[in-house]
Amino acid sequence: MVYLELRITLVPLIKLWIKKANGLENIPKKRGFIVAANHSSYMDHMIIGTTIISHLNKKMHWLAKKEHFETFFQRLWHVYIGAIPLDRQSGGKEALRFAVKALKQKKIIVIYPEGTRTLTGKIQEARTGVARLALLSKSPVMPVGLIGTFHILPKGKYVPKFKRATMNIGKPMYFDKYYKRPITKRLLRKVTTEIMKEIARLSNQKYQFD
Repeated sequence: MVYLELRITLVPLIKLWIKKANGLENIPKKRGFIVAANHSSYMDHMIIGTTIISHLNKKMHWLAKKEHFETFFQRLWHVYIGAIPLDRQSGGKEALRFAVKALKQKKIIVIYPEGTRTLTGKIQEARTGVARLALLSKSPVMPVGLIGTFHILPKGKYVPKFKRATMNIGKPMYFDKYYKRPITKRLLRKVTTEIMKEIARLSNQKYQFD
């Protein structure tokens, strides 16, 4: 019930900050997948959530560090997006297990490979959690490039400016060729770099890390 009420009230409001969403036709409709996006702002949550939930009429689950559940409004929004608290001090193992199970049940998981918001608006070096999740769950990754959210609500600001952002959704990335290989640090970094280069391209940036 809370989810439905929040959808009715929040979606029309958040759409005011969305200029365009490209690539909606790339989103799978009959299987679970991982949304992986660059992260510049709290607006990223809202724009991704509003766009994909409106398109699929399907709830998503978000991997979010547990510190994001501390205030009332943060908890309220995370109820809407189905967030999963991730304890980074313990390596996020419990959240990873939940996410793998959810993907095998054809659910949607959203993750920011960079792990935190950028302070400059430029894409940062990513952690390898997105690669591990993709390989363990054998699920495709939907790369998403967000443009303009940093200028709406950068880290450290609490009132969004009335500017509009663009969301570019790439084609699903499949990693079948790696499923039979041992999951090593080298493989995780390779897959992560492949994902991040596509996210960077979709956000009109370059990924400078290997």
